[in-house]
Amino acid sequence: MSGDHAALLAQLADKQAITEVLFAYCNHLDRMELDALAALFTEDCVVDYGPEPHLHSAGSAGLRRDLERMWRWARTAHLLANVTVSLGPGAGRAAALSAVLAWHERPDGSTATMMGHYVDELVKVEDHWLISRRRQELLGNDAGFTVNINPFERLARPDGG
Repeated sequence: MSGDHAALLAQLADKQAITEVLFAYCNHLDRMELDALAALFTEDCVVDYGPEPHLHSAGSAGLRRDLERMWRWARTAHLLANVTVSLGPGAGRAAALSAVLAWHERPDGSTATMMGHYVDELVKVEDHWLISRRRQELLGNDAGFTVNINPFERLARPDGG
């Protein structure tokens, strides 16, 4: 195998691993597996889901704590699509852009749907990739565009509530 071929295979493997991290995020969030979700981020990550202060998280522990706000929803389904991964600049660094459709069901049964982008920066730590920075760009929220989308069953709340 030539060096160029081996390098190409390594790049493809990194892009696949990064894509799996992004899909794992949605899976863990819908199941409210917040410890597993936080493990996908660097300890010093910065996450911005919107302009309000409560939508900004610093550090994976802060992100885990801040995402507990998702318990206000009865169910969610975060669907990722059109993932584009760019490796570099520099070894062990990458950027990703993905479209996300987030469906939320309130306890009263009403629903809301959000469409947006995740803009991520990632770093390779040892042999795996972690998100070091995430920004969500909201493209629209149309409560009339809602369907039931096979949501995951949630785990029991840690506080029993």
